[in-house]
Amino acid sequence: MIAGIILEAYGGIKKLFKNGELIFEEGNQPAYYYQIISGEVKMNNYNDEGKEFIQGIFHQDQCFGEPPLFINQAYPANAVAVTDCEIISITKNKFLELLKNNPEISLKIIKNLSQRLYYKSVMAAEISSQDPEHRILRLIDYSIEQFRFKKEEAGFLINFTRQQLADLTGLRVETVIRAIKSLEKKGCLKIINRKVYR
Repeated sequence: MIAGIILEAYGGIKKLFKNGELIFEEGNQPAYYYQIISGEVKMNNYNDEGKEFIQGIFHQDQCFGEPPLFINQAYPANAVAVTDCEIISITKNKFLELLKNNPEISLKIIKNLSQRLYYKSVMAAEISSQDPEHRILRLIDYSIEQFRFKKEEAGFLINFTRQQLADLTGLRVETVIRAIKSLEKKGCLKIINRKVYR
């Protein structure tokens, strides 16, 4: 997203987070811009019954949690390291200064936010669908396009666990497993060594 050398010029600090470690918590006031150097981060919420809902999964070179920086609102979700991660952050004031001084970076941020807003709109409509197979395929197809999933001989490797697919679509993991098996029988997906390919 933003070159590391530019973030460092604006006071960027690199920090390591362990798998499962909380980066920021829902309800906290935003103070930093975060960008992933390596690893994977999820933003999530829990409902009253304790069921997790994943708002998004972010990978190397992607930023996360920046919308509240612009509107002075609390974080609407938690950010949690899914793997061991290295993350670079700069303060909110330095981030806004960086954007003012670099219009081309501002446009990249706007484009990134627009893509995520589009995804939320698409997935909101899909989650209201009663068909789990349709929900899962829509999520997979969108993710292939947005997350640059690796193309292998068998197709695109879907780099989500069954649990992550469930949490991203609002389905139970058992439903996801059944839907994936059904989609494999229909020829929409392949399962090779427990890995899912599209």
